Amino acid sequence: MRTLTRRGALGLGAGAATAAGLAGCGTFTGSDDPSPGRGSGGSGSASPKPTATATARPIGDGSTSFTGKQPHQPGKPVPLEPGQEPPQFVVFSWDGAAEVGNGLFPRFLDLAKEHGAAMTFFLSGLYLLPESKKRLYDPPNNARGASDIGYLTDDHVKATLINVRRAWLEGHEIGTHFNGHFCAGSGSVGNWTGSQWRDEIDQAKSFVKEWRTNTGWTDLPALPFDYDKELVGARTPCLLGQDKLLPTARSLGWRYDASSPGGRQVWPDKKQGMWDLPLQQIPFPGRGFEVLSMDYNMLANQSVNSTKAPSHNYPGWRKQSAQAYIQGFRRAFETNRAPFFVGNHFEQWNGGIYMDAVEEAFKHIAREKEKGADVRLVSFRQFVDWIDVQKPEILAKLRTLDVGQEPAGGWKTFLAGASETAGAGTASSSANAA
Repeated sequence: MRTLTRRGALGLGAGAATAAGLAGCGTFTGSDDPSPGRGSGGSGSASPKPTATATARPIGDGSTSFTGKQPHQPGKPVPLEPGQEPPQFVVFSWDGAAEVGNGLFPRFLDLAKEHGAAMTFFLSGLYLLPESKKRLYDPPNNARGASDIGYLTDDHVKATLINVRRAWLEGHEIGTHFNGHFCAGSGSVGNWTGSQWRDEIDQAKSFVKEWRTNTGWTDLPALPFDYDKELVGARTPCLLGQDKLLPTARSLGWRYDASSPGGRQVWPDKKQGMWDLPLQQIPFPGRGFEVLSMDYNMLANQSVNSTKAPSHNYPGWRKQSAQAYIQGFRRAFETNRAPFFVGNHFEQWNGGIYMDAVEEAFKHIAREKEKGADVRLVSFRQFVDWIDVQKPEILAKLRTLDVGQEPAGGWKTFLAGASETAGAGTASSSANAA
């Protein structure tokens, strides 16, 4: 996903920037320890070989398996009471989710593990398909085997499988970023029909569910989940095509979509019956406009899409990017408590400064949690679990708060008028849960 937001410089909101056909993103070429304790786990293809779960039940060709309830999930969510201060939710998410030998996937798994956090990994299905088998992919409105992101080497497919398995066992969500990442021309995902989205989804799922057949490999354990049941949300390439995707996604039982461009830092609502959880416009220090909460949008406004700009710029850009995330978080945390959504890629653009920036911001946010604040570093699925049980009138009240607006009289006064009896409304709010 790539969307450039330069409201001050271009006079465009994020949605207008997307409609202008900005370039797509996510071109990547280039110890399975489920315990929740601190410290690092395995990394990349050098991770120790995971042991099979004793109760695993193979699915299909054995590429995936049912191993029971996912480990390390929070307790059953409860509704806010009238007058109760809402938690500050923060979701860090990753588009593509490939491990290509740079150690970024395990680096952020280690970071999350150290701080007891969960994340969402939007896996591109093609990252589990060897390039030698690329003609198995038949993308809508594009040539068979085509892709605007590179296929991985066999070693990188293996490393990705190892890290996806580790991620799920450590409590993270595995969503989808679909397959070929087409963002331009007649084959763009923005032009796809609902039936074409369904075809793309079916193929993305098949590459996850049938990696053993497609690769012939027998030296790696199965992924420890039933992907048909685990998959409940997505982010589209370049934030395009959401309107045609949503009816199809809802028919599959999906619960949210993270593809809207240019979201504001306010409490979310549903679109076509699904939670609409967009990337958000956040302050961009030293500039007269805001930027979307994703690494590519920092890059686009700093080095005009160059991923290898002169290195003397890196320290300042790194600081600017980290502070953008930190200021976005603090604006919500200190005012309306709207959930804060961040998206990134496992990339090394401009010397890796964006990975350093997101890690710095993550640690800043984690410190607030560790000081006792009700800050929750969760996956999108975990956030949806929480918001699905909230009373509609409390959510409606929260949605009246604008970006950076504090609750009048404090939370106790602001939410005191909400009814304590909303059983029917709560049931309605949960009706679309998968």
